[in-house]
Amino acid sequence: MQKLDDGWDERIVRENFLDTATSNRALKTEELTVPEVNLSGPALRAGAYHLGKQCEAENNEFMLCRQELDDPRACLNEGKAVTNCALDFFRKMKKNCASEFAQYANCLDKSSGDLNFQYCRKTQGVLDKCVLDKMNIERPDYGYFARAKVHATDRPAPPKQEKAVYPDATPGLPADYPRPDAKYGSRFHWLN
Repeated sequence: MQKLDDGWDERIVRENFLDTATSNRALKTEELTVPEVNLSGPALRAGAYHLGKQCEAENNEFMLCRQELDDPRACLNEGKAVTNCALDFFRKMKKNCASEFAQYANCLDKSSGDLNFQYCRKTQGVLDKCVLDKMNIERPDYGYFARAKVHATDRPAPPKQEKAVYPDATPGLPADYPRPDAKYGSRFHWLN
């Protein structure tokens, strides 16, 4: 029996949460062992634009899988690809532009409570230049991630679900059915 980082007993977690969440489906826990991107919020925010551009294909593949299959367990491999891309990106960032990146992340962290970009435009420009020169990744322009794009994929399309066929609605009352007056009068008194 293993204690988890947050103090929970692994057996209790498995019995109470995993079995309930998966009901009759088996959860393969060995598939979930992927190294995490162990960075703080300011560091992730500092590299967000370049990371989004660098890992766009993997991200779109993962989101397409999640949207089409509506089962996160079916998209574990795509999720691993996104994580690996992010890890690779931050390794390259550390190798090529570590000091500029650290300066920008520190500025985001210390300049405002909500990690606002507006106070760190100078350090952002220095980082953007370094990333462009050494990693050949241009910072995407404003609105780049909001544009509609077509994503080409090799995955087969999911099977189309047939529309549910419902029996006809209950027929209404026949026209000659007796309709007594309302017991307390009509709520539409102006129509009487």
